[in-house]
Amino acid sequence: MSNMTRRKFIKKSVASSALFSTFTISGTKASGRVIGANDTIRVGVAGINNRGRAHLDAYTDIDKVDVAYLIDPDSRLFKSRSEMITSKGGKAPTCVQDPREALDDKNLDVISIATPNHWHSLLTIWACQAGKDVYVEKPLSHNISEGRSAVEAARKNQRVVQHGTQQRSSQTRADEIAAVHSGKYGKLLVSKGYCCKPRWSIGQKPNTKPPAELDFDVWLGPAAEQAYHENLVHYNWHWFWPTGNGDIGNQGVHEMDIARWAVQGATLPKRVWSLGGRFAYDDQAQTPNTQMAVFDYGDTQVVFEVRGLVGKQTELPDVIGNEYYTTEGMIKEGTFHPLGGGSPEAISGPKIAIGSGGPFANFINVVRSREQQKLNADVLEGHYSSTLCHLANISYRLGEQVPFDRKAKTFGDDRLLYETFMNLQENLTTAGVPLEETTYQLGRTLEFDAESEQFVDSEEANRLLTRKYREPFVVPE
Repeated sequence: MSNMTRRKFIKKSVASSALFSTFTISGTKASGRVIGANDTIRVGVAGINNRGRAHLDAYTDIDKVDVAYLIDPDSRLFKSRSEMITSKGGKAPTCVQDPREALDDKNLDVISIATPNHWHSLLTIWACQAGKDVYVEKPLSHNISEGRSAVEAARKNQRVVQHGTQQRSSQTRADEIAAVHSGKYGKLLVSKGYCCKPRWSIGQKPNTKPPAELDFDVWLGPAAEQAYHENLVHYNWHWFWPTGNGDIGNQGVHEMDIARWAVQGATLPKRVWSLGGRFAYDDQAQTPNTQMAVFDYGDTQVVFEVRGLVGKQTELPDVIGNEYYTTEGMIKEGTFHPLGGGSPEAISGPKIAIGSGGPFANFINVVRSREQQKLNADVLEGHYSSTLCHLANISYRLGEQVPFDRKAKTFGDDRLLYETFMNLQENLTTAGVPLEETTYQLGRTLEFDAESEQFVDSEEANRLLTRKYREPFVVPE
């Protein structure tokens, strides 16, 4: 592949049907039936515990949409979630632990995915190959390579795939982005996102036998074989590398998506570095609870800040949002703050048109119309924003431990980066972390080729673009 970029190789292979042949599940080939304006759309919701409840609520509120399947390895959830549907007048759904059973149904139109992260791309690909349209929660992928495969599967099979970055369906957010793009408030220099939610220690849970009602083999799916413990099911899997991506890939991907949206035409950066650590808590988790990352787009930087340490309960870090620094000032929460202390003013100007009805209604509307351009959060946008989170984590994981009294050389004279680093330190101090006795992980600065979606001159980083999959839950390359 030395004389051909990875993406060109994929496109050529897809065109000849060499990489993505039609997927067959239990002998049933992809159907992709045409849905009329008055036909009922049948949905299978995969992952019905936390975020999955929001999926159930959304679909049961949309006319001519039936939740026909509940899909979850944990059968203990089936009774209560079925009652959520029937209490609103819906038919009792079919309940299955293995998604392949639902995908085998030719009359199922949509798979709505709210599983743990490590299942997102594989189930998206399987659903597209089986002729289903897909709503997939953020992040699209657990790693960069499988995210690209999900995009290619959607395109080849001509499926509608909406990504769960719901702020793309917010007119307020779209107006803010339009103001940044307009140039009326200066040229954008830095687009910054914050993901600062209180995250308590998850403690330690011993390895034990899975509950009888849980199909742990299906729950693990593409992830490596490991022992069951209660910090995996149902939420704390976010904080383990085999199944989650830390808070930057959990809550953070929402604000990361907005930060990238503000950089007009931005796909992937040419350079990335990250730093942070897991501080204060002596618990079982692996991912950082404190992190900052910088993405170099040339004339513009995307900067991201994650703080989650809890000190006193009256001092919780709870900042979720975005700021846009321009040559003339800063835009934040719909207000422009000019340089030099001038009077703030409400933003105004052109608009970005978005589909109405929120993320789920917008998705269902496009499932009916097949007008892909009206989708608010297309799978490709989800891939790019999810990839930023993965890039930050790869830099972080390849870093080295350094003391806090050693300034990161990457800061240079950049005041905003320095202030971001100081925000992290302030949170650590509030949580009782003695900085003079503590080190943090200073990530490696990595060059990235956005076209090939490969790192430049770093085989170690390129190995983290994908993972080893567990048969038969293998994501196609």
